[in-house]
Amino acid sequence: MPFRFLKYIQPTNYFSLPVDKHHTVFPIVETINESIKSFLNTDEKFKSERAKAYDLSWQAVQLGYIGNAKTYTSFEPLPLEDEYRFIKKYYNSIWVFYILILRLISFKNPIKNISAFLKSRTTKRSNYLNHPIAYKEWDNFESQLLRDKPLVSIIIPTLNRYQYLKDVLKDLEQQDYKNIEVIVIDQSLPFNEAFFNEFNLKLTVKYQEERALWLARNTAIKLSKGELLLLFDDDSRVEPNWITDHLKCLDFFNADISSGVSISVVGDKVPQHYSFFRRADQLDTGNVLLKKSIFREIGLFDRQFEKQRMGDGEFGLRSHINGFLNISNPYAKRLHLKVGSGGLREMGSWDSFRTKKWLDPRPIPSVLYLYRKYYGNYKSKLELLKTVPASIMPYRFKGNKFYMIIGAFISLFILPVILIQVVKSWKLASKKLKEGSLIESLN
Repeated sequence: MPFRFLKYIQPTNYFSLPVDKHHTVFPIVETINESIKSFLNTDEKFKSERAKAYDLSWQAVQLGYIGNAKTYTSFEPLPLEDEYRFIKKYYNSIWVFYILILRLISFKNPIKNISAFLKSRTTKRSNYLNHPIAYKEWDNFESQLLRDKPLVSIIIPTLNRYQYLKDVLKDLEQQDYKNIEVIVIDQSLPFNEAFFNEFNLKLTVKYQEERALWLARNTAIKLSKGELLLLFDDDSRVEPNWITDHLKCLDFFNADISSGVSISVVGDKVPQHYSFFRRADQLDTGNVLLKKSIFREIGLFDRQFEKQRMGDGEFGLRSHINGFLNISNPYAKRLHLKVGSGGLREMGSWDSFRTKKWLDPRPIPSVLYLYRKYYGNYKSKLELLKTVPASIMPYRFKGNKFYMIIGAFISLFILPVILIQVVKSWKLASKKLKEGSLIESLN
């Protein structure tokens, strides 16, 4: 990452890892065309010229730059004052204090760090996300891909959700893009084969006795006839132009993956950082269109995540480091109902960090398996330090800064229990790492 201090608050971000082993996603701003540069703002208050350049590069990626400019292959150290200034400029002030405390307790030079921290105290929070890069050609773009009408294979695993699956399939009947097949891997008990007879769709239904989400998706991928795969959930609602907007995105950006966005309440706004086109740092298998050729090159979903969490995150990361372009697509929206029964909830783990019992592993072992496999033990520990205290509070308070702080204080009082939970998770993740990936090839 351009700024070293990002490792404290984003230790497991996709963009901290190189693409194709040698270059980053961050463009050298001098090689970007002038129309893109107009969206970026040079900050003259940085002490070093290098920090000014890195800041512009970081802005470009965050604001939606998607292009072929030359990118950095590595980053040089910056003055501490510039590091503190950057964090305070783009993140809540609490993170600046958090970083200072971490550095002091890890025996970094206290005089230099406190001095740099104080020099950054007048830095004002940027509102840069209010002015993302605009892709004005999108509205009038005539997609050759849409004219070619390739077969799109829509993949839906389901488990005891016929009530919601009915609406899902009805929405697919109403799509304005018609060249589709729908593959449902049904793990419900009892299995209701007759349920599927009422839909006017090219529908393939396969019953899977084993309740296993990633096995279900892998099985459907093998069954699919299309070269474009649209992964979907059984508790979602979409508009008639959903498939069209996914296809148009692939064509417009010459991308490999179109990652749609999700809202959980009708009428909700899309979160600001997902409200415009940008290079995606996530992949959600409930709403993503991708080329089948990706699976042929890097393999199917890793079954080490079975009945646990972040299998889609691992595949998204694997795609990223292998050079596949993933676009966050604000037009391909879905309403994710997040119903309280069925699905992954019945398989074991729904939340990555919140446990059902006091002495259950925290986080879910597959989370640490992912972190340690790709980012190493040091960054994994930084991620635990950042996320575990906040996870003490119930899920409904997730994202609430006040309750995150409360969670951190509570963590201090129940520290022995938390340590037991984390050690359990670490040991189970070690077993997964020793066993290795369970990634099957696609012929």
